[in-house]
Amino acid sequence: MDNVPLVAASIGMYDLAQYPTDTFLWEFVAYCAGTGGSILIIGSAAGVAAMGLEKINFFWYVKRFSALALIGYFAGAVVYVVQYRLTH
Repeated sequence: MDNVPLVAASIGMYDLAQYPTDTFLWEFVAYCAGTGGSILIIGSAAGVAAMGLEKINFFWYVKRFSALALIGYFAGAVVYVVQYRLTH
């Protein structure tokens, strides 16, 4: 799923009175949406542009980089959550 509709749906699901803009929820949604788009090359506008400009094949990217991007995504999420818990 594209990250823009995911964030738009999240905004509609959570009340801003209960979850103000600079809370953990919104920061984590921003991290997940922004970084998660790199797992698949078609998940970000930059990836789609790179596919067109550099003639990158979707399956070539999946075989070589998606697992690394997924590991980095989860590692970053864990670090973010741990950092938040230690400082709040």
